[in-house]
Amino acid sequence: MSDFLLTRLGKLGTPVFRLGFSATYRPGKNAFHAAIDAGVNFFFYFGFDSQMTAPLREAIRGRREKFVLATGGYNWILWQSNLRKALEQRLRQLRAGYIDVFLYLGALKGHHWTPRIAEDLQAVKESGLVRAVGLSTHHLPLAAQLAASGAVDLLMIRYNAAHRFAETQLFPHLNEHGPPVIAFTATCWARMTRRPRGYPPSAPVPSAGMCYRYVLSNPRVAVCLSAPSNQHQLEENLAEIRKGPLDGGEQKFMRRFGDIVAARHRFFL
Repeated sequence: MSDFLLTRLGKLGTPVFRLGFSATYRPGKNAFHAAIDAGVNFFFYFGFDSQMTAPLREAIRGRREKFVLATGGYNWILWQSNLRKALEQRLRQLRAGYIDVFLYLGALKGHHWTPRIAEDLQAVKESGLVRAVGLSTHHLPLAAQLAASGAVDLLMIRYNAAHRFAETQLFPHLNEHGPPVIAFTATCWARMTRRPRGYPPSAPVPSAGMCYRYVLSNPRVAVCLSAPSNQHQLEENLAEIRKGPLDGGEQKFMRRFGDIVAARHRFFL
């Protein structure tokens, strides 16, 4: 398997397939098993992912070390999750002895990262039940600050051809050792795969797989999350990323199309 498809996620050491899997859109058990058969081993588990709970429990039984399980506790804006309780709940749901990546999810503004959250994440890590801790955020200055300070082991951010701000606001602040970046919203909530109003009817439109290739072509991204709706979408995505990094012409096309999407959806990318 090529270096483009595999990486090591920071200090975890476990080889990771760079296209991660989430069951947010309830793709079905067949899609889940097809992902494993294809080598996918990074799974992002939300507490409400009931469709993935039983298959993931079964998959990790007897071979836990081959999988990287990521989850987290939420920022509910008006209040913050008890991170230790959230961790314990995920462990019970998955019947797992530990979680590989535990994130504080949904920090939309800089002030959502508080001393209490930093302390609680550190305590979770020191519990021995988590291998790495990090932050999922839309606020790139906060991500850059935490990267520079070494306060987290990983960062999870939105990044796509229409929302490229990480290329100037975050990636230059990362050193060669990380922290590793997990990217989400590669398709910009499917906007990158739809023909914009007024776009020439004969002009090409990116596929979801091409959106994942765009994200994964950036060496600063370790893993790109995908959330297929069915097995067919998963297999299309896998076939596309096996082509490797985008070439120069493909990069220009994705950026041009991303600029069109950004101009039409300026406030929600």
